[in-house]
Amino acid sequence: MAGTPYAFAVIPARGGSKGLPGKNLRALGRVSLVGHAVASTREAKRLTRVIVSTDSEAIAAEARRHGAEVPFLRPAELASDEAGMVPVLQHAVRWLETAEGRRPDLIITIQPTSPFRTGEEIDHTIDKLVETGADSAQTVTEAAYHPFFMKTLDGDRTVPLFPEGHRYVRRQDAPTVYQPSGAVYVTRYDVLMRDGRVLGKDNRAVVMGFEPSVNIDTEWDFLMAELLLREGRAPAAVSGR
Repeated sequence: MAGTPYAFAVIPARGGSKGLPGKNLRALGRVSLVGHAVASTREAKRLTRVIVSTDSEAIAAEARRHGAEVPFLRPAELASDEAGMVPVLQHAVRWLETAEGRRPDLIITIQPTSPFRTGEEIDHTIDKLVETGADSAQTVTEAAYHPFFMKTLDGDRTVPLFPEGHRYVRRQDAPTVYQPSGAVYVTRYDVLMRDGRVLGKDNRAVVMGFEPSVNIDTEWDFLMAELLLREGRAPAAVSGR
């Protein structure tokens, strides 16, 4: 990839949500979740273009109020609980190619459910992909509970998820494992449009701490985010908005 890559950021923000109804419009501090997402992209320096993809007129209006571009309302079939992220991102890329005649090099997914993500973390994740030549990159955080100690159930009988897990008595003795934080995903064009994936075979990680990795899907998650904001534990860029 020669020169500066065309980095196309998509903020997916549909109107429906079973886990936390209306969450994308819900205010965390003085700013809605979609507003926090837009603000983080405005802080980033590596993004070429940013749009919000939504099926909701209300979310579109809120996004525009924060200075975001909402060039279309996505079709209903891409706004259901069953609709995956890949077709939503592909729809946005096809719009860019058709309406603007531009083919992005990188597609950056910025979910409103990660309100404590900063522009610096967006840039860092893009840089990780560019510098390594990887297919994709994502933010991760250390897993809250180690999978070596997890079980599945056969009736009411526990079955170790990892049979070798018994070798570790203490969590700190087991190898560190990471889970997606959901804050930033960066995907090469061919991985998304040809392979139909957000994460490619060569996927690199940017490790984040606990606070910026808070991901809001339930009421409890939202309460945690409010507590972190109130206690001054959110990133300074977020707290100061």
